[in-house]
Parts: sequence; C-alpha cells; structure tokens
Amino acid sequence: MDTSQLLKGVLDLAVLAVLREGDGYGYDVLRRLRAAGLVDVADASVYGTLRRLFAAGVLTSYVQPSEEGPHRKYYGLNQDGHELLARSTQTWNHFAGAMSVLLLAKEAA
Repeated sequence: MDTSQLLKGVLDLAVLAVLREGDGYGYDVLRRLRAAGLVDVADASVYGTLRRLFAAGVLTSYVQPSEEGPHRKYYGLNQDGHELLARSTQTWNHFAGAMSVLLLAKEAA
C-alpha cells in the first residue's frame, strides 16, 4: 500500500496531535512525526501543512532566536486548533473503526 496517499489524508490530524503535546518549529514537528512512526512524511509536506493550518486560523505562531542558526518560527494550537483536533479525532476514530470491521470481516470469511 502506498503510504504517501494515506499520509496526505491524515497529515493535518497528525500535525495537530504533535502540537497538542507542545509548540514546535517545522523541523521539530517533522522529527516528532517520524519518531512516532510516520517515517515517510516529507519535509515539504509538513512545512506546507503548518503554513496552511496557520492561514486557516487554527495555529498561533511566534519567532524565537536560535543559538544554532537562524530564528525559528514556532507553531502552537489555539482554541480553534484544539476544537479541530477534537473533531478530527472523532472522525478518525469512526473511520478507523469502520476499516477495522471491514478488514476483520474479510479475514474471517
């Protein structure tokens, strides 16, 4: 199965879930996604998702100096982001449950 297509569908939810644990800058979010097992996620996809979610009004952002290079732009969830995460989590749980039923039914047949 091509995981890149699955990632496109759930990347917003994955990024929101990572930011629920704490604010992060682009590479930090990418590193945390990969540490969670999403090793195929592309750098550009994460940066684009952060920008899009910020433009949609569900993230806050601020810039912090870095001792290791240029300033870093951090992102965090605002109230709308927490609400979107809650709704998206319900949708995901429903979808994953339905897929489990379908896949288990196929195995039992």
